[in-house]
Amino acid sequence: MLHSLIVAGLAATAAADCGRDFLKSATAAYVAAQKAGQSAAVSALGTSANFIFLENNQVTDFKSSTLSKPIKIDVDRSIHDTVQCATFTELIAASNPHPYVIHTRMVFGADHKAALIESIVTDQGDWLFNATGTLELNRPEKWDPIPKEKQDSRAVVQSLGDAYFNRFGNVSVTVPWGAPCYRLEGGLPARGELKGDDCVMVWPSTIIVPYRRYIVDEDLGAVDVFVGFPGLDRTQGQLPMPDSHLFRVEGGKIKYCHTASACVKEGCGLNGTTFGRRDLGLKYRPKPLEF
Repeated sequence: MLHSLIVAGLAATAAADCGRDFLKSATAAYVAAQKAGQSAAVSALGTSANFIFLENNQVTDFKSSTLSKPIKIDVDRSIHDTVQCATFTELIAASNPHPYVIHTRMVFGADHKAALIESIVTDQGDWLFNATGTLELNRPEKWDPIPKEKQDSRAVVQSLGDAYFNRFGNVSVTVPWGAPCYRLEGGLPARGELKGDDCVMVWPSTIIVPYRRYIVDEDLGAVDVFVGFPGLDRTQGQLPMPDSHLFRVEGGKIKYCHTASACVKEGCGLNGTTFGRRDLGLKYRPKPLEF
């Protein structure tokens, strides 16, 4: 069952500490492999005996995955979690003939071999997908390292990711959020109202968001959270869909938020003409999380 494989992958997040240089070399290898369409370059990182590779929650073979296709990447951004020995990478490929936005997390064991690589691969037909919009909204953002004396703690950075998702199911939760007061959802800016230094967002209040997996980088004030988002694909009822949210935190408040969300059916069961259609030749399809 898929759920047992994912649970095994989650257990791998209890890896020992590791160095930032090692993690940076791993994300550099991943980005280079995706640009060249050479999946073997990622497998050459070394994999554990229980290694798992997932695309949109589906166990996938490297040779037939998105990694096997050369992609022209306009922006790549990685964060590195030395406590969990894990990484997250965001890829924006708006100028590629087949545009993509891809979020990938990699988890390494104490032996520095990959235990889990999972990607959320979004393209035309996924939730609010617009790679050009994603690229344009990214351009003015600043993701430079934060001076040590101004960094929020690991606990604070992760807690803001949790507060964001907790607010979907609890109106009493406060989510500290500052300027520029929008989240990059798919390829569109979902804007709130800036009142003084605080951003006020509009939220639903009945959605419980489960299956959270974190990558935290205090140097960049960043946390990415892979989740299962219920109700995202209307054709699947309340089954949780593959979803990733990347946050930048500064001064105890969310500054940026990027999302990537995959659906099972083209258009997410809303309106195919609004969201477009997926390339029907793509072999691997998103599947709902099965727990």
